[in-house]
Amino acid sequence: MIRQAAAPVRVFLGLGSNVGDRSRMLTEALNLLAGPGLRIIRRSHVYETPPWGKTDQAPFLNQVVEAETVLPPEALRTRCRDVEQALGRVRGERWGPRTVDVDILLYGDRVLATPDLIVPHAELRQRAFVLVPLAEIAPDLRLPTGERIRDLLAQLPDRDAMRVIA
Repeated sequence: MIRQAAAPVRVFLGLGSNVGDRSRMLTEALNLLAGPGLRIIRRSHVYETPPWGKTDQAPFLNQVVEAETVLPPEALRTRCRDVEQALGRVRGERWGPRTVDVDILLYGDRVLATPDLIVPHAELRQRAFVLVPLAEIAPDLRLPTGERIRDLLAQLPDRDAMRVIA
C-alpha cells in the first residue's frame, strides 16, 4: 500500500533522453508517471540540448513537468526510478547516455538531503536544460531558499544552447 501525503503537493520533475526514440521515451515516461497519487498539470516544450557533464555523446531531449502528488518524496522517487527501469534505463556511467532520466527537481517547499534523495535537485542551479523549461512553465517560481528561477537562469552562459523541438 502506498503511503500518501496529507494534501497534494506541487512538484516539478525533469525528464531527459538521448538513446533510442527520444521523443517516444519522454512521452512514455509521462504516461507511466501519471497515475495513482500523481497528476501532471503542465508540461514545458521539449528542448534539444547538448550533453552535460560527459560531452562525447548524443544530444538530449529535455522537458520539465509540473505535477500534483500525494506521494511522499521517497515514494515519488521510487515511482521515477520504476519508470526509468521500465523504459530500459541502465545505471552506470555518471552523466552517461540514457533511454530516460526522471529527476525530482522540487517537492513543494521541502528541502531534503538524504543519501538517496536531494531536493531541490543538487545540480538544478547549474543546468540551463532544466532552468529554461522550468522558467517556461513557472516563471515566478522560487526555490525554498527564496532564489528565483529566472534570476538563476540569467546567470548561466549556456542558456541559449538549446532549441525547442516540440
